[in-house]
Amino acid sequence: MTGHEGDTVRPRRRLRADAQRNEDRLLEAAAAAFTREGAGASVKDIARVAGVGVGTLYRRFPSKELLIEAVYRQEVQRLCEVAPHLTATQPPVEALRTWMELFIDFMAAKQGMADALAVVLTDESERLHTRGLLADAIAHLLAAAQAESSARPGVSAPDVLMALGGISLMASSEEQRDLATRLIDLLLHGIVTN
Repeated sequence: MTGHEGDTVRPRRRLRADAQRNEDRLLEAAAAAFTREGAGASVKDIARVAGVGVGTLYRRFPSKELLIEAVYRQEVQRLCEVAPHLTATQPPVEALRTWMELFIDFMAAKQGMADALAVVLTDESERLHTRGLLADAIAHLLAAAQAESSARPGVSAPDVLMALGGISLMASSEEQRDLATRLIDLLLHGIVTN
């Protein structure tokens, strides 16, 4: 797999516990900053909020683009990993609703990083892979709801993902987060059997 042209991405080695905590704080601070301010967010401010020096940030992420890419990958991973937790701790329809809300928040963060991501994520297979991972998470949530007959059979996870993408675009263009919640309610009305 390649990152920037000519660069080879090496498998990540395991970090020491303190280095992992620093990285986690950096990625959390960066995600919040990119959501608020877009790709123009200050790396100095990100480091300060994370409680580390700028040197620590640049040792781990030598460029802002690599930091943006790491934030994006972590957010995709978190979104995918939370689906089984939601189905284990909430009724299936509520788990699906919660995941949809998290997806909208993920898309808001992605919008803030859109220009930089267009440069970093140039591989179409990577985008398709990410889309597949997100569709798998939705499929898990739908299967749980369908197993207890609270969701219509035959609802397509890729279709739900596309609908959520549209909701995200509409809500962000109107700059109304509450619009996304109302549209999620409409989408769920088409999925839920009650």
